Amino acid sequence: MSTVRLSGISKSYGRLPVLAGLDCEVPEGAVVAVLGKSGSGKTTLLRLVAGFERPDEGTIEIDEDVVDSAQRFVPPERRRVGYVAQEGNLFPHLTVEKNVAFGLSRAERAGGRAEELLALVGLADMGRRYPHQLSGGQQQRVALARALAPRPRVVLLDEPFSSLDAGLRASLRSDVMQLLREQHATTVFVTHDQEEALSVADLVGVMEGGRIRQFAAPEDLYARPLDRTVAEFVGEANILAGHVSSGWADTALGRLRVADALLPNYDGPASVLVRPEQITLRRPAGSSEEPAGTVLQREFYGHDCLLVVGFGATRLRVRCPGRPPAEVGEKVVLSASGEVACWPAPG
Repeated sequence: MSTVRLSGISKSYGRLPVLAGLDCEVPEGAVVAVLGKSGSGKTTLLRLVAGFERPDEGTIEIDEDVVDSAQRFVPPERRRVGYVAQEGNLFPHLTVEKNVAFGLSRAERAGGRAEELLALVGLADMGRRYPHQLSGGQQQRVALARALAPRPRVVLLDEPFSSLDAGLRASLRSDVMQLLREQHATTVFVTHDQEEALSVADLVGVMEGGRIRQFAAPEDLYARPLDRTVAEFVGEANILAGHVSSGWADTALGRLRVADALLPNYDGPASVLVRPEQITLRRPAGSSEEPAGTVLQREFYGHDCLLVVGFGATRLRVRCPGRPPAEVGEKVVLSASGEVACWPAPG
């Protein structure tokens, strides 16, 4: 297990800046997801850690060992970093077993390291097959086994599940992350899938503008995003106008407690984040009660549903368990509960 530390990392391709003064520390043994849109620099970040490319500025350390700086460069083969690309990149002319054994010493090959890893990833009986004889999920398992074979200090995964269908992606993701945790491997994987990042990582870094905009545990990132940009990128977000005073936010959906440590001692207008699952709705109790909104759209997913409700001049997304509680066109009354994140409203 190893700690990975990046300090002041900048990287440009010609006149196109990709990373700009990025700082990040991956704790020993942690599974860290780097979440960002396409073109945000996620893959470049991994390639710099692996040593496939060099930063224009900054320092990269693995444990206490500086592997890249203005004064020192350790080549990829000496960094003990395992890398799994999006498509696996297996050698088509080699058997599965020889793919896994590629790069191992003669002693390690003779000692059965490849067979051990194939058994570990659930492919013990497929060593003599070729990559084209495997499914996409099996190929990714082989790629992971190959990355783990030389006992790397760090494992890097570049959107390794994105090319798989939804059902296979979820099951393989779970198996792979369980395996990496059992191996106590310090792991960094990049993805543009919010659900993937939040569901499996110990820590998530949101990339934007060439930097890590926020780095936190998934629960904190979701409940206490640093700003509106992070809030709207990580999960579904309803942003309401409100007024914050004494730790409470007054909004059109009622009075809501501001999450601890956010806007301490602030008194004034604010933007208030209300997640879809925090909102409840019901039909009006009687003709004297004024409905607050109208259901404009409904999406049923089996385990839950999503309603889009016209609420004044805004549209609110409301997530409810089970069957939709209202039909399109119906009037509904809305309320909210739980803690909320807030930021001072722009002046």
